[in-house]
Order: sequence, then structure tokens, then C-alpha cells
Amino acid sequence: MKKISIGIPCYNEEKNVVSVYESIKKVINKIKKYDFELIFVDNGSLDKTRREIVKVAEKDKKVKGIFLSRNFGPESSGYACLNYAKGDAYIGISGDLQDPPEIIPQFIKEWEKGHDIVMGIYERHDENFLMKSIRENFYKVFNKISNTQIPSNAVGFGLFDRKVIEGLKSFPEKYRFTRGLLAWLGFKKSYINYIRNKRMSGKSSYNLFGYIKDAEKGIFGFSYLILDLMVYGGFILVFFSFLFIVVYLHTVLVIGNPINASIPLMLGIVFFGGVQLLAISIIGKYIQVIVEETKNRPMYIVENTINLKQLID
Repeated sequence: MKKISIGIPCYNEEKNVVSVYESIKKVINKIKKYDFELIFVDNGSLDKTRREIVKVAEKDKKVKGIFLSRNFGPESSGYACLNYAKGDAYIGISGDLQDPPEIIPQFIKEWEKGHDIVMGIYERHDENFLMKSIRENFYKVFNKISNTQIPSNAVGFGLFDRKVIEGLKSFPEKYRFTRGLLAWLGFKKSYINYIRNKRMSGKSSYNLFGYIKDAEKGIFGFSYLILDLMVYGGFILVFFSFLFIVVYLHTVLVIGNPINASIPLMLGIVFFGGVQLLAISIIGKYIQVIVEETKNRPMYIVENTINLKQLID
């Protein structure tokens, strides 16, 4: 019997753990031809999430609990789920029931048809207009400037075949944008549309700053177009600056100095100073990525586990 692993990253989800477990079990108990394991990862929660995971795991030995030593960010808890998954396929689902477990059988059907990656594409009718606009425009920009194309509204709720899991685990990089990596891997993909639920309980830790950090990871991890634009823009500025100098010197020698005020000079200094500062900042972001990678720190540290025989690096 093939096994399917279901990973549930959690952060401050004490009121949701039991409900998520029961909702998933209600769905998978109807699927008799596969064995399932549930992997809860507590990403350094500040509430009683760990206690709730332990309670569930003590009742059901097919529930694995992994407790990180502190909060390492959402990407880290997701990869911890992947690293501990033993199944022939892996399904990632949020710990707040925004992603409905009822979609799981559809994922499995698409997998059985030969699709290696089955991604859920969500819709939300109650979403803030600003956040929706920011997200949609980010994906448009990303797909324009990158050779890797990713669909909008895919948040990681989906099914991955074992070879996809091994592919994701093979990446040595720590500065990760998972949606981009999944697209970069290739493989045969299928997409399923669904309506995303409101958060069941508690408050999301994801905010505008989190979206901006994700956007940075995507852009600086999958595109060098910005650096190319800096080079081309630099050549253009130098060319026109040289033309201006030649024309200005010719004008001075023929009719005298036509500029008798410091304002144009100050404007030029401010403009070129801003361009230089922007260019240095962009280069600094790429250097930041290099520094993060050369540190070679692990993505997370496991403090303890439950229903697992040994720790996995």
C-alpha cells in the first residue's frame, strides 16, 4: 500500500490543531487504498500549539510532531514537513483550515493520472483589494522578468510526487522561494481551482511585510533583469551625459556660458546621486543573497519530536 504524507506547518494555531486534524481524518478515512501519515510542525509558537499537537499525537500514532527551537519563518516549517515525509506523495496544507481538506481526493486523482505536481489555485471573495492587487501585479512582473513562470494564487496547497520532494530537498540554497523552485523543477503539472476559506481561528502572522519579503526572494532569486537594466541604463546615461558635455562646451566657446544659476547643477547632482544610490541598493540585495548562502546555516533547528524514531538532518 502506498503512503501519502500530509504536512501541516503551524504557528500560534492552538485553537486550530484539533479541528485541522479531525477535518483531515474525516476526509482520508474514506480513502482506503492509501496509508496516510500526518506531520505537524510547530514553528516556535508562542501559545499552546505544541501541547495540542502532543495531545493529538498521543491519541494517533500516525500523527508525527516536530517542534522547532524557535520561529524560523514559514518556508522553514514547510521544508521541515518535506524532510520528514516518508510517503510516495506529499500534500501540504495550512494549519488554519483556509485550505479545505475536501480537495485532497481531487489531488490524489490527478496524481493517479500521472501528474507529478498538483497545485491548488485559490479564489477569495473577501480579500482586501490592495493585497489582491499587489499579489496579482507581482506575479505579472515576475513572469515578465523571469524565465520561470508561476501561476498566481498558488500558496503551496497541493500534492507533490516523491521525485518532486527529492528534487526540492536537493537544492542547497537557503534563500528560497518555493513557488519559483517548483516551477523551475519542471515535471508534469495539474491545477485545481478552489475557494479559500476564512481563517478558522486566531490571527494570521502573514502581513504586507511578509509579502514584500516573498517578492524579494522571487525577484532576486530568479531574475537578473534588474542588473541588466542597470548596465543598459548606465550606458544610456553616460552616452547622453557625454553628448551634453560636448554640446555645452561648444556653446560656451561660441556664445559664452548660457547657465548662470546653480539650480540645474543641483538638480543634476540630486538625479545622478539618486540613480547611484538605487543601483548600489539593488547590488546590495544580490550581495545579501550571496551572504545568506555562504553562511550555510540550516533552515531550522529541531528541538524535539513525537512519534518519530530519529531526527532527520
